[in-house]
Amino acid sequence: MLGMALAELLKHHNLLDVLAYPNNNDTHHPVIRTFEAGRGRQIVEKSLKMNNGVSRTNVFLIIIAIFAFLFPMWSLYYFGKLYGYTAGAVIFAGSLLASILAFGFAFFGMRMSEKKQENPAPKLLVDNFNKENLPFYDGTGAHAGSLLGDILHDPYQSGGLGTPAHERVVAGLIHKAHKGVLFIDEIGTMQMSTQQDLLTALQEGRFSITGQSSFSAGAMVRTDPVPCQFILIAAGNMDNIKDMHPALRSRIRGYGYEVYMDETMLDTKENRRKIMRFVAQEVVKDKKIPHFTMDAVDAIIEEARSRANKKNHLTLKLRELGGLIRAAGDIAVSRNATLVTKQDVADAHEISRTLEHQISDKIIEEKKSYDIIMTSGKKTGRVNCLAVIGNSGDFSGIVLPIETQATPAEKSTITGMKTDIIAVLEHLFGAKKSWHYYVQFLTSHKIEGNDFTMAAAAALVSTVCCVPVKQEIAVTGSLSVRGDALYSEFISEKLHAAVEAGFKKIIVPASNVDDIDKKMFDKIEIIPVSNIMDVLKNIIDWKGKEYIFNKLKKQNGSSR
Repeated sequence: MLGMALAELLKHHNLLDVLAYPNNNDTHHPVIRTFEAGRGRQIVEKSLKMNNGVSRTNVFLIIIAIFAFLFPMWSLYYFGKLYGYTAGAVIFAGSLLASILAFGFAFFGMRMSEKKQENPAPKLLVDNFNKENLPFYDGTGAHAGSLLGDILHDPYQSGGLGTPAHERVVAGLIHKAHKGVLFIDEIGTMQMSTQQDLLTALQEGRFSITGQSSFSAGAMVRTDPVPCQFILIAAGNMDNIKDMHPALRSRIRGYGYEVYMDETMLDTKENRRKIMRFVAQEVVKDKKIPHFTMDAVDAIIEEARSRANKKNHLTLKLRELGGLIRAAGDIAVSRNATLVTKQDVADAHEISRTLEHQISDKIIEEKKSYDIIMTSGKKTGRVNCLAVIGNSGDFSGIVLPIETQATPAEKSTITGMKTDIIAVLEHLFGAKKSWHYYVQFLTSHKIEGNDFTMAAAAALVSTVCCVPVKQEIAVTGSLSVRGDALYSEFISEKLHAAVEAGFKKIIVPASNVDDIDKKMFDKIEIIPVSNIMDVLKNIIDWKGKEYIFNKLKKQNGSSR
């Protein structure tokens, strides 16, 4: 859409028609000529009229072929009846051979005469006849031949049967987008050689067409350089940037712009109206689902707010939001409803869950069936942590139980975690006594993020101090080396996982409170914390051991 809009906004240039002519000096090097837009068709039509003898030649060949077929049959019938069928058969064989030779000489003679025409018709490669806007082409997923141009294979290359080289030339998208816009999505997935050729086309503003396959006869043909001055709009994910040709990226940085697209926008009245317009556009584009009621549109806006995972922002991941819109529309169609309601959106949210979300639900269900996830009771050294699974921007929350153990040691060390939280623990316990800490993630899967240090620290304190942890509380967030609670990513996904798992309370960093959907406060008690002491105060049952908490609090205060 951005590329098409840019093509419409660009100042209109004089477009060109590109024609390929034969080269009498080198048949494998067609000549390229450019003309004003619209003249290409006129030139080709004029050349065809001048060479209209070709059609008469074809008619003459058909007449000769009919005569060559009928003459032997007539000879067999006439001379067989006159001299007997033995003599007629001999005459038939001779006349058949003579007919074949006559047709062959006539055929090859006329074909050769066609090759020697003084004014062979050129081939129109780029046709800009009657175009009002500058060209826009989408080269996403195009192979090298389609993008850069190609020379068609010619199986009949000798004996005068071959197709002239200039008639086998096919222009690429880079040539058709001359003076216009070429859009390529997921550019990092293109072959490196194709990216190199694309770089050459951008630098030179013209690019010769040759066969893209070394096994094709077209590989021996190369045209004159064809104009290809276009604006390239390339898109891709951050994961694919490393696969781009370094010289191509350098060219883009030197002569263009690298733009990182926002994933969210401010939650303003104007932007909410844009979401409303997007809902209407998706309905019109689908052509099968009904329009939405105002309550249903508000539900879509609320979902956009929830998926933003950021205070006062709306998500810009419109593709996923469009999937929810179509799913809600399908539900309304199944009910034979004339409008999509708020309930349809809620039902669509349930059935259109991502693959990661479905996997997360399966994992939670299986862990609860084996008592791996505990949502009630108390247990020492065990904390329910919230993390996320997924990749490429599609994440889902998951409950990750953590169990810990500690043994006295000469030097404080930790096993089972890459993140070092020893500094936080030494603030609490003092540096006089050292421990070897063990951290285990029960039946862990591929976990993304670093939001389990808060839970691990609480579990280790429970282990060392021999005090139980409340299992109805889940924890998410990480700690600084001074024990301060840090901002947690994907807070909405983690809250959904906690609710679905059946937890009554969840501890989150105080900096995340404004990012939480207001509806979540009705589903689960949210406890904001600022540091490790706030976490320990809420998640550990200090009944009968308040003196230990006071000692830790005093030690933590003196360490600061």
